[in-house]
Amino acid sequence: MSALVSVIPIVLLFVLMLGFKMAGHKSAFITLVVTIILALFVAPAMGMLPEKFTGSSIYGVVWWSFVEGVFKAVFPILIIILMAIYSYNILVESKEIEVIKDQFTSFTDDKGILVLMLVWGFGGLLEGMAGFGTAVAIPAAILIGLGFKPMFSALVALIGNTVATGFGAVGVPVTTLCNEVAPGGSASAEAICETSAFAVLQLSPLFIILPFIILMLTDKKAIVKNIALAVWTGAISVVVQFLCAKFLGAETPAIIGSVAAIIAIIIYAKLFAKKKSEQREHTGKSYTMGETFRAWSVYLFILVFILLSGALCPPVNQFLKSHLVTQVPLPVIGSTFKFGWISNAGLMLFLGATIGGMIQGLSFKKLMAVLARTVVNLRNTVITIISLIALASVMNYAGMIGAIAAGLVALTGSFYPIFAPLIGAIGTFVTGSDTSSNILFAKLQANVAGQLGMTGQGTFFGAEGSQTNWLVAANTTGATGGKMISPQSIAIATASCDMQGKDGEIMKSAIPYAILYIVIGGLMVFLAI
Repeated sequence: MSALVSVIPIVLLFVLMLGFKMAGHKSAFITLVVTIILALFVAPAMGMLPEKFTGSSIYGVVWWSFVEGVFKAVFPILIIILMAIYSYNILVESKEIEVIKDQFTSFTDDKGILVLMLVWGFGGLLEGMAGFGTAVAIPAAILIGLGFKPMFSALVALIGNTVATGFGAVGVPVTTLCNEVAPGGSASAEAICETSAFAVLQLSPLFIILPFIILMLTDKKAIVKNIALAVWTGAISVVVQFLCAKFLGAETPAIIGSVAAIIAIIIYAKLFAKKKSEQREHTGKSYTMGETFRAWSVYLFILVFILLSGALCPPVNQFLKSHLVTQVPLPVIGSTFKFGWISNAGLMLFLGATIGGMIQGLSFKKLMAVLARTVVNLRNTVITIISLIALASVMNYAGMIGAIAAGLVALTGSFYPIFAPLIGAIGTFVTGSDTSSNILFAKLQANVAGQLGMTGQGTFFGAEGSQTNWLVAANTTGATGGKMISPQSIAIATASCDMQGKDGEIMKSAIPYAILYIVIGGLMVFLAI
């Protein structure tokens, strides 16, 4: 009964967005209100509140969990979303987007190759470096600039931004997952490598299936070409990511794997793709190194700042993380919100975009006008993101998310492994974050592994390792699939594609692919045990 009551906010969100076709910001706000009511009056009566809140005021628990959600929504998620759209708007303002568009289409007329390059290759690279929606916002916006329809652009960007999210933001989700179940809260490098490799193995079929789906959505007639390109790109991606995960850990699989995918796509295009038409050969413009640098300066500087500030440059990363960090104690719930003003990806996006914009000829005053216009245009997205993150926080502290997970465990019994990724997907759907899902459910997955007797060593598709880590890895496997239909991700897609109020339509189109994703992940987890 607790699980049934706890799932009401999730069902309500689906009903409002899909059934009543209500705009995302309105659906999210109404669901937030209902969630608060359930947390205040139903959760305590049904004994769902965690033991640590025994004797605490339920009003205090709900209020401070709401405050924490608002803080998390603004710092850094909303800042990153706004800066990602700001970076694209600079390209539109300076008209350099036309150069990028022309360069993307200069080596082939094959739209499938262009789309796969953007959402799988470039998008995966952005996810690996920054995360937090950049891999949806920027590729989708560029696709619009290339002339693709908004709904198509939003859908393929969401499908593409899945397998890489487990290792997004330089491996934060999987690292967090491992730390949550490690004694003392600090996982060994061996455990992180093993769990990372297991996650790639569980996702391995999707490395080929997803590119094929993206290519078929782009061009349904070129089946043979789509199969060949999907197998080639997917095989390269999964092999490189597995090797990076097994030997280097969680920080590099998405980054190096996406670079390998980009190279693989370029090689395929050079060898097999149809060439430019004669008319394009005649009229196409060639660009100098200076013109190319100017056009790509925004993304180039974003890349430089993210790499310099991330875990790939430890001394700089450590300095940034230890200076100008705001800590806000949150009473009652016993949490402390931390935000690094100079270490967050939003600042790196802002600096890279602004410097790039100046190189492209825009004054600082003009750039601030672009930023202000971006903020105003995304006002509904701001409401959506704040409402969704806040309701996720309230559900967590009120014990509602834990009740959903416990209900699923009780219902599935020995068949739980096939449903383990579903737990992770639910976490990402509610919170919008693979990392948050791992925080919520990592210990649950480890505890269930103990209940099922999965405490020794095993062999999984040829890879040896801990049975517990195999089931724990299933959480991030499912979490990456839940990312596809997470209302927060969809809100980012609607903002990027200028489709305000169309959240329900995008979600409806993405649900079948998300279900397929989670089912495949569940089968991979179950069949290897």
